Amino acid sequence: QVTLVESGGGLAQTGGSLRLSCTVSGDTFSAYAMGWFRQAPGKERRLVANVNRAGFSATVTESLKGRFTISRDNAESVLYLQMNSLTPEDTDLYYCAAVRSPTSGAVYYDERSYNVWGQGTKVTVSS
Repeated sequence: QVTLVESGGGLAQTGGSLRLSCTVSGDTFSAYAMGWFRQAPGKERRLVANVNRAGFSATVTESLKGRFTISRDNAESVLYLQMNSLTPEDTDLYYCAAVRSPTSGAVYYDERSYNVWGQGTKVTVSS
């Protein structure tokens, strides 16, 4: 049973940075494509970024490009989301998600493609 545990959320000031981590256990991390999603209360979850199994193919939602970066360390079984130049609009609950991928180069955009989720980590950006 693979489990995901996010960490690194918290309170940041406008213009600051946070790095979220998602530690994966219970299975071979490199077999999973990964994603970061965000969700505001009462709203749908939205994709932030995704990355393929090996880490060489990654995408970031257009509106976040240049500020957010997704990466992974397969040796340590950790997924990262580096968030820079934070604004209050980045305040949300952030989730990491995993899907066992048969294709090494595949990235997944739809939350319905992911079948394993972490519990979320809260990010709050003050103005």
